[in-house]
Amino acid sequence: MNKFVFSMVVLRLLSGSIEIFAAFIMFRLNQVEKALMVNTGLALVGPIILITTTSIGLLGIADKLSVSKLCWIFIGVSCIFIGIVKK
Repeated sequence: MNKFVFSMVVLRLLSGSIEIFAAFIMFRLNQVEKALMVNTGLALVGPIILITTTSIGLLGIADKLSVSKLCWIFIGVSCIFIGIVKK
């Protein structure tokens, strides 16, 4: 298995495990305020995993892409993050 693919898979499994663990914590706490705090913490995990996984994927295909295509990918990812941050 390609090391880049393996790294991306491991990160996604880690992210999913964190999400499931957080769901169990929210269920166990059984209070809206505390569940909201756990959910807010998850808001940090998602973008970090997205950035890391995308970066690893781009490193894996960087030798196959032209500079202009990499710029377009960077612009697209930037637009996603602007959309997430802006209200």
